Amino acid sequence: MEMIPKEVFKVLREKLGAGFDDFVLEKIVLIVGDTACENLRIEDSDLRDGLWREVDIIVNTAAAIKFDERYDVALGTNTIGAKNVLHFAKKYLKLQNLVHVSTVSTETLNGTLDLDIVHEHKVVRETLDDLRSQGVTKEFERTAMKELGLQRARQYGWPNTYAFTKAMGEMLIGLLRGDLPVTILRPSIITSTIREPFPGWTEGIRYLIGYGKGKIPCFLADPALVIDLIPGDMVANAMVVASVLHANQPSQYICHVLQLLNAVFCQYWQGLFKDLKGKIKLVLRLGELYEPYIFFEGVFDDSKSEKMRLKLSTRNLEADTFCFDPNCIDWDDYMVNIHLPGVVRHNLK
Repeated sequence: MEMIPKEVFKVLREKLGAGFDDFVLEKIVLIVGDTACENLRIEDSDLRDGLWREVDIIVNTAAAIKFDERYDVALGTNTIGAKNVLHFAKKYLKLQNLVHVSTVSTETLNGTLDLDIVHEHKVVRETLDDLRSQGVTKEFERTAMKELGLQRARQYGWPNTYAFTKAMGEMLIGLLRGDLPVTILRPSIITSTIREPFPGWTEGIRYLIGYGKGKIPCFLADPALVIDLIPGDMVANAMVVASVLHANQPSQYICHVLQLLNAVFCQYWQGLFKDLKGKIKLVLRLGELYEPYIFFEGVFDDSKSEKMRLKLSTRNLEADTFCFDPNCIDWDDYMVNIHLPGVVRHNLK
């Protein structure tokens, strides 16, 4: 299991010592599968039957998270994958809740909801067939499929391929779930942990790495606007709480998990570079990709998250252990002493 040696488990590893491996084997069962395939490509019928018979909570976090991911990859994972997990979940005999982790940017800002997901799948298939019939290089195909995703997303009013395909995944869940208990959790931009398993842990922080490594001279932002952020451990806590509090509910429950931070990370380097043209092109590309987030003036409704937090206290659940209240965060201290040092420590290696 490639995740187990990672630093995120160091606290538990230190606590359990020699018993760590046995503890992991007792708690985790690794199953090879693929959400982009029917039955999640779990071919062992006895294993499938066992899952359908015994499991009562499903948390689907599978996602292709690059804003400009290849359209075929993003559609397969974020849209078709969501549908496949839903169909698989319907076969569970004791299922109490399917928790689907999405994103706050799934709702279209200025476009139309009148789209045909089946047609989008056809567009992908026909485009790939056409490119391969021309004998294009793998790099040309990759670039073409990335541009196709952005073009289709913006045609329908979404900012990028990621948000577009995640939105279509939500649509399919809403359309096909029937009376299956479903909770859709929509976190905003996820940042490093604030408390658990230790402050500052993060992986995959993309939006500052190029700037932090000096590969781009600046990062565009508007200092007058807010950025929606939430620490990763608070998202994990919200997932656990939502799976319990909304178990066995026949309705679909959609919950935003976020907090607003007035921040800007923009510092200009001086001097001339031989590859200045390439750097400018990269900055403009990043500005185009992140514009819907760093220049976004909308306000999300997180009242359902607040209701979940209130239920924690009234039902004597472990409110402190599963804290996801961003109002308790000292954002200046968090950004300066936890998040940014964590990004440097865990991502700028």
